[in-house]
Amino acid sequence: MNRSLRIAVADDEPDMRDYFRKILPRLGHQVVAAAETGQELVEQCRKTQPDLVITDIKMPDMDGIDAATHLYQEAPVPVILVSAYHEPELIARAEADHILGYLVKPIKQSDLEPTIALAMKRFEQFEALRKEAADLRQALEDRKLIERAKGLLMKKVGLDEQEAFRRLQKVAMDSNRRMAEVAQMVLTADEAFQPKAKV
Repeated sequence: MNRSLRIAVADDEPDMRDYFRKILPRLGHQVVAAAETGQELVEQCRKTQPDLVITDIKMPDMDGIDAATHLYQEAPVPVILVSAYHEPELIARAEADHILGYLVKPIKQSDLEPTIALAMKRFEQFEALRKEAADLRQALEDRKLIERAKGLLMKKVGLDEQEAFRRLQKVAMDSNRRMAEVAQMVLTADEAFQPKAKV
């Protein structure tokens, strides 16, 4: 792995926290937080904003899977789970899209390095897909606004579809705004001029 990462670790065993503090810098990474419980992990991650989280599953107060879910809801971060167990129900709970690796103790350096590399690669791919999906949703919303504004211009001003589109396009260019912004302004202005409904 060629990129140095800021990593938060969590384990209720002091030996495991020490192991991560010792082994991760050897792999070129920095340990920015070392928590004993799931709740502590969440709090430390809020402060340190790590690139990656490596957490034990079974810990006091909040287990690693629940902590990972909290972290993901606040700010997406890739998570590698560590456990002394390989119980099917734990693995089933760990199948969320933000859990990108699962290691069974004892962990060797030769296991850790490729798991980190793979988790980061998969996370980048997930983030790219999420951004693409968000962009597509925004484009669809923009298109709906533009269609509604175009329909309004056709109805109120008597323009044909092409002319209504050109009118929106020209206003957008002249005012240096996105067409969706202009469409929203047209729709908002129309609402302002509607007669008030009697109560």
